[in-house]
Amino acid sequence: MNGKLWLGCLAAVWLWAGNGQAQPARAVIEIWMWGGPPQTDTFDPKPDAGRDYNGGLKAIPTNVPGIQLGELMPKLAQQADKFSIIRSMTHGVNAHETATYMMQTGRMPGGGVVYPAIGAVIAMVKGYDHGYTGKIAPYVILTKAKGRFSETGFLGYRYKPLVTGGNPNAAKFMVEGIVSEGISEQRQTRRRQLAAELDTLGRALPDDPEFKDFDRCTNDAYELITGGVGKVFDLSQEPDAVRDRYGRNTFGQSCLMARRLVEAGVPYVTINAEGWDTHKKHFETMRRKIPEMDQAMAALLQDLSDRKLLDSTIVWWSGEFGRTPKVDWGEPWNGGRGHYGRCFTAVVAGGGFKGGCVVGASDATGENVVSRPVYPQDLLGSIYELCGINPDDKLPNPLGLDLPILPPAGKAGRLTELYAHPETLKK
Repeated sequence: MNGKLWLGCLAAVWLWAGNGQAQPARAVIEIWMWGGPPQTDTFDPKPDAGRDYNGGLKAIPTNVPGIQLGELMPKLAQQADKFSIIRSMTHGVNAHETATYMMQTGRMPGGGVVYPAIGAVIAMVKGYDHGYTGKIAPYVILTKAKGRFSETGFLGYRYKPLVTGGNPNAAKFMVEGIVSEGISEQRQTRRRQLAAELDTLGRALPDDPEFKDFDRCTNDAYELITGGVGKVFDLSQEPDAVRDRYGRNTFGQSCLMARRLVEAGVPYVTINAEGWDTHKKHFETMRRKIPEMDQAMAALLQDLSDRKLLDSTIVWWSGEFGRTPKVDWGEPWNGGRGHYGRCFTAVVAGGGFKGGCVVGASDATGENVVSRPVYPQDLLGSIYELCGINPDDKLPNPLGLDLPILPPAGKAGRLTELYAHPETLKK
């Protein structure tokens, strides 16, 4: 780490220390670049590596001395003091399913046990069994599930995420199970009234505990469909200027939706951003996708900060792996990048993570980790710890096995160098 970058990190420590005693993060926003984002075109640029590696893209300075980003991210460059970059992520796997499982559970698949993803674990620990009173599920995915494995694993259906479906950038965000196309709130109310009128058995047994549970579930469901709780999904309540700042596209409005869900108390929100598996014509796609990401992610970080939510909300950006640093210019790829799990990048912000720092390094072409390797269990374990969860705690499972949340940390351990208040963590 050079001197300027060290001073930037030192300043970040001083600013965080002035905020008083730290508390565990209350929420996590996972920005998942579905398919594998290119580290060398985004948060680990290689401007001197030549066109066969950088495709002609340059690097730009940020508001933190010593940190550079890819030229397609000017807005995030002005937010670099709010996030930290891990340039030495590694697991060595180039298959989507296996790499996704590793990045979500911290484990290699196999052994006849499917472990839960981090979202399901946090939904369990911070959800209904531990004081969560929200009507919205404690784990929400915008807008499609990853589909690579059962994210709840052996924890079961209770911790299944609400997968919204729909498109938050549409005129009306059609959230599956909550918003029904062509059915007004008035019609939903009339349907409910008719159902109540026909429920003669329920009225005859008003004290039956099973009917009471049924009525409670019905009331909760209608509170989402027609009540005030469901309004969190109505992005028309946001000023046009705010929606424009995030970007009028699916990813931009998903980031805005994530902020609204965290504001409403949801502990874990995933944004599954499609379109990053760029084997062909990579740079044509990136010149469209990266600016969308840059605009939305920068707006999200600034918005969370302005609303005093960033200190209590972890934001982490990653995919299952990165892309091959060397570009394949031949047919049929025409400038493509393949899967690359040997060395890639993740980004963390808020919730007890310092901003304005870089952890680890890749070599001159981005092909190999040269310092501070960070494994999936290190990243996930750090998120758990800052959420007040001990990664060594046992997971309940139907077989009664002795299964910790995560396996032991990698050689270099958790990302404690990025913890703003390491002294407050539970031992």
